[in-house]
Amino acid sequence: MSTTREEQVSESPATARSVAKEERRKALVSQAARLFADAGFAKVSLETLGAAVGMSGPAVYRHFPSKQAVLEELLLGVSRRLLDGGREVMAAQDQDGGDALRSLVRFHTDFALSQPEVIRIQDRDFQSLPEDSRKQVRELQRAYVELWVQALGTALPGVGPSERRLRVHACFGLINSTPHSLRERGRTVPARTARPVLEAMAYAALTAPGDAD
Repeated sequence: MSTTREEQVSESPATARSVAKEERRKALVSQAARLFADAGFAKVSLETLGAAVGMSGPAVYRHFPSKQAVLEELLLGVSRRLLDGGREVMAAQDQDGGDALRSLVRFHTDFALSQPEVIRIQDRDFQSLPEDSRKQVRELQRAYVELWVQALGTALPGVGPSERRLRVHACFGLINSTPHSLRERGRTVPARTARPVLEAMAYAALTAPGDAD
């Protein structure tokens, strides 16, 4: 059904407000990632968070009911994006498990190099989430791990699921070390230098010879 010019004009202010609100919400989450990573969740006030995007502390309540809700949006959001992205990677591959595994390694390395602050927050402030949100994050993360376990099963058909799961978690530990491993004498190692090293090491760790179940 077509929309008249009058209807488009009448809808535009509401649409513009909705878009602006969503952009402000995203800006708050983005700045929260930086602030929480630098100072820790407990030390960042709503006033500090609001100031980072040019609003007062009380104005933040128009977008989030609490500082804890911002942390929920941040960590639940990244867990959902990882799972959705992992599923897209798997769906895009042929039945060649090696290709799927290498693509997952590239995908996760991209995440780790582009969002090291989120990894730091997950490590340090995960327990600050409400119990229900912690449960949701864990469920999303387990589903993401199982994508890797599936891909690794095709690449290493003689290795049982428990060992594959162990390998995947060890691989995440390697890749997710980037907030620390990319710092050398006070300087950050460029992503273009780190990426091929991380990808090669991660794939080698996943597929290294070992005892099967």
